[in-house]
Amino acid sequence: RATAAMGEAPEPSPQAPLAVLSKVELRVSCKHLLDRDTLNKSDPCVLLLMQSQGQWMEVDRSEIIKSNLNPVFAKIFTVDYYFEEVQKLRFEVYDSHGHAGVGTHDDDFLGGMECTVGQIVAQKRVTKPLFLKYGKFAGKSTITVISEEISGNNGYVELAFRAKKLDDKDLFSKSDPFLEIYRIDDDRSEQLVYRTEVVKNNLSPIWEPFKVSLNSLCSCEEKRKLRVRKGDGDTHPCPRSTCPPASPRPRMGASRGASRLPQAAAVPRCRRARPAEPPDPSRDMLVALLAVGGPLPPPPPQVAIDFTASNGDPRNSCSLHYINPYQPNEYLKALVAVGEICQDYDSDKKFSALGFGARIPPKYEVSHDFAINFNPDNDECEGIQGVVDSYQSCLPKIQLYGPTNVAPIISKVARVAANEERTKEASQYFILLILTDGVVTDMADTREAIVRASYLPMSIIIVGVGNADFTDMQILDGDDGVLRSPKGEPVLRDIVQFVPFREFKNASPTALAKCVLAEVPKQVVEYYSYKAFPPRCPQPDTPDSNLSSPQ
Repeated sequence: RATAAMGEAPEPSPQAPLAVLSKVELRVSCKHLLDRDTLNKSDPCVLLLMQSQGQWMEVDRSEIIKSNLNPVFAKIFTVDYYFEEVQKLRFEVYDSHGHAGVGTHDDDFLGGMECTVGQIVAQKRVTKPLFLKYGKFAGKSTITVISEEISGNNGYVELAFRAKKLDDKDLFSKSDPFLEIYRIDDDRSEQLVYRTEVVKNNLSPIWEPFKVSLNSLCSCEEKRKLRVRKGDGDTHPCPRSTCPPASPRPRMGASRGASRLPQAAAVPRCRRARPAEPPDPSRDMLVALLAVGGPLPPPPPQVAIDFTASNGDPRNSCSLHYINPYQPNEYLKALVAVGEICQDYDSDKKFSALGFGARIPPKYEVSHDFAINFNPDNDECEGIQGVVDSYQSCLPKIQLYGPTNVAPIISKVARVAANEERTKEASQYFILLILTDGVVTDMADTREAIVRASYLPMSIIIVGVGNADFTDMQILDGDDGVLRSPKGEPVLRDIVQFVPFREFKNASPTALAKCVLAEVPKQVVEYYSYKAFPPRCPQPDTPDSNLSSPQ
């Protein structure tokens, strides 16, 4: 069902499929929900919607939890994750009345929250306030979304539980028991994995078998402990101290620790635990590499902007750097398209922004790696808007000059990446985004710098602005053959992606970003597959010409 502002929306036209980077599981809980019912508390349910072509499309919905203003939903939402795309999500919480489908006008809207998949993946845990219509706060209501990327070895296990001689918690009838299975994480927090059905009026219940992914159950770690809690169907959630931690094996929840329970209590036993399906060996290699520390996604790119005279006088409307008050120039379009996607993956959203090919104050000497905020000690800008502001502010202060030397910028970022690898075992991966209008002047030095950089945790994205001949850029890309240094040494891996902006003039910013970022995940994978043979890392102050490849 498609929804848009509580109404129906048409199905979007099909698009060309993208390569799924990975799948992400989302767990949802709420606190301090509004109480819309007169006699009882609200019966909340969460709807997950994703924006597609401007329309909100329902992806999935949670179970309904009866009479609870602080629900922890057992439903695990699974979404495909595309690094190169802004995937907008909306979580809507409703008080369900049961006689109609959730999300209809008969349900009371308890609040909504919007974010992106990238924000949740980067932060792992996102807590935000819920809002009613017209931006009004829904009291003190909050929603928490926890993300976890599905590992490459993920399979499924089938579990079946039973219990005997449970305590009778009801006055006029027998208890209505159910179970909740929690995973105990490394930080000792607990994540709800599954909530069984309620077995009515039964003190020796047998619950229906169920399947759960190994990723959800134990993060694919066989020895990870679980906690099983019993509850009565008349109350939600179930008590917190009804069953001791247990191992995810067939003896889960058995006699271990049972002596600590009241004598009248009974421990639920796992009557069957078996693989539901074999692991798929063909799963995405990238996801498997996450287990050994491959950082995904990378931080926001380091931006390098071409300020050579071939761009034209910025005061002239024909210049590629002309600031039109009604429409951004090509540099700004490319910068914003890529930056808005990447900034979701960094908590402080700071971009390193450099310029090259201009004469800069105070002496107006040519520089090929200056900070566009004119702060040599800190070239970072606050978010993509900070880069835009610094770019527009620096244009009147500099003199566009030349030549178009790219090697100094590449070598500067390579030194930072080399130092990162030496001191922190490459826990960070770097992206250099170069925006340029013309032919590279120092082609030989640039090829040499790229060959050296191919051993380091970094990728280079080049966006060609304007209508110049970009043949040299296509050579650097290496799609038509292996790039080599002037001495004939090949790159260890392809780290350059070139995209001419003119091919996307009439396309959406999203289309440009998808193309620009498409090869980055593969490049990250290739780097970590080669990491067993680390390069000899130069010191941060090593001259460019001394950057050396592995022995």
